[in-house]
Amino acid sequence: MRTVEQDVDVCVVGGGLAGLCAAVAAARRGAEVALVHDRPVLGGNASSEIRMWICGARGENLRETGILEEIELENLYRNPDRNFSLRDSILYEKARFTPGITLLLNTTCHDAQMQGRQIAAVHCWGLTNETRYVVKAKHFIDCSGDGILAPLSGAEFRYGREAFAEFGEDIAPPRADDNTMGMSCLLQARQTDSPKPFLPPRWANVYASDEDLPHRRHTLGEWDNFWWLELGGTRDTIHDTEEIRDELLQAAFGVWDHIKNRGDHGAENWELEWVGFLPGKRESRRLIGDHILTQQDVRSGGPFEDIIAYGGWPMDDHHPAGLLHPGEPTIFHPAPSPFGIPYRCVYSRNVENLLFAGRNISATHAAMSSTRVMATCAILGQAAGTAAALACENRATPRQIGQGNLLRRLQQMLMADDCYLPGLSREISPICTRAELTASRGDPEPLRNGVDRPVGQYSNAWEASPGDWVEYRFPSERALRRIRLVFDSDLNRQDKNIPCRRPLSPRRVAPPATLAADFDIEIQRTPPAWETLLEVRDNYQRLVRIPRDTHATAIRLKLRRTWGNPRVRLFGFEVE
Repeated sequence: MRTVEQDVDVCVVGGGLAGLCAAVAAARRGAEVALVHDRPVLGGNASSEIRMWICGARGENLRETGILEEIELENLYRNPDRNFSLRDSILYEKARFTPGITLLLNTTCHDAQMQGRQIAAVHCWGLTNETRYVVKAKHFIDCSGDGILAPLSGAEFRYGREAFAEFGEDIAPPRADDNTMGMSCLLQARQTDSPKPFLPPRWANVYASDEDLPHRRHTLGEWDNFWWLELGGTRDTIHDTEEIRDELLQAAFGVWDHIKNRGDHGAENWELEWVGFLPGKRESRRLIGDHILTQQDVRSGGPFEDIIAYGGWPMDDHHPAGLLHPGEPTIFHPAPSPFGIPYRCVYSRNVENLLFAGRNISATHAAMSSTRVMATCAILGQAAGTAAALACENRATPRQIGQGNLLRRLQQMLMADDCYLPGLSREISPICTRAELTASRGDPEPLRNGVDRPVGQYSNAWEASPGDWVEYRFPSERALRRIRLVFDSDLNRQDKNIPCRRPLSPRRVAPPATLAADFDIEIQRTPPAWETLLEVRDNYQRLVRIPRDTHATAIRLKLRRTWGNPRVRLFGFEVE
């Protein structure tokens, strides 16, 4: 068999949203990265193979930004009909064409080679090309969901539910057990203009009446995606996955049979379009870091000095029995939004060069029931990838990155890349803090306060209409290398990235109306002459970085067009 060796700075195992964001973040910060993923498409639970919604922090202006928002805005612009293959292609493109990333799809990590307390290499198998891969790296990031590098490297991990007595968590069971939340195989339907009969397979479950599906909403509305089709939490959600999948398929086809053939569910003209044959998992191994996030940390808001991400989903604790449980399928225990997540939860306490992100971070079962949702996992991935690149640059361990100036630099790097860290503000370049800032209307000062979204009663924005401008004027001519802009992508929008129904007239999506679509960057060298440095048309991103080597005594942004709103907000305008 052919063997290929890869020698990189950072190896990311797992290409869900956490792994994808980790790989892109590390590569953009200068690291050579290998991204190893055992499926043909990226995205994990958000891929076309599973099709779960991306959920995250609840509350006003708390949508997760950074690389995840970049991907979502790309999808809104290029994929108005929310086609799954187009969405897969956007995720693929983000990894395949980011300089510095070697993408290994259909490649399974099955062994780790240790050197003392560090991973020296991982051994992988390429399913489609019959190739053995040996990936050597300075740092490894486990974003596999199941935490595969834990048993392979000897990294400490937990599985199941802690007892109430261990951490004093009042939503924990009285005794510890190996129960987890289960996994789901979703289904999707399409509306047609004529009746569509359905003949179920002989092996499908039979749900004769609505009483057989208590507390399980099974209408064909836009917001019903059958997440409650869940089993396996009382079994081994890693080693019993294939058997659990078989039972989930029996349940999924049985539920569709119930909707079509057993009672009036308004489904006469609907047909089954897709059933997921790859289960979407909610919980398995959780690696142990220098801190274990607990229910109390979540409830207190997590005011951590080493904050690198935030959560805000309720502690959404699904019953381990899933569909077999006759009561409510989940309990939404309240959690504040946002609550901070510390850096100490994303690196191993006993394997010196191992980080992790996703549902496998260092947390109790109770805390993980909130942090497991994919938007939270994605920003944790970006944080882990950025930390790994910083560790490579400084020849430091992940633990050392969490201390002193390196920690502060990590936090500033994340905020510069549009990751919100509640309670912290971004440092503004000295050239902007010393410049005169004026605008054609309103107060532009919030543009250099280091907060790139509304927080509480503060908008942290300059508001403008087409034709308005804002400018920096410098005491003398200055060298300018980069321009950084942060626009308003409507952090309260309610679009679902993945549709669960296809009605006859599906709702199309588009870039948020709050975004600036067209704008010009102008510079002045000798007053009163202004010259156009750059014309940007059809912008659909929130964070816009423009590399430009020039000299100027003043620089101006002029708004030309929006995506629909008569007035839009600008949160950041900075030059370096």
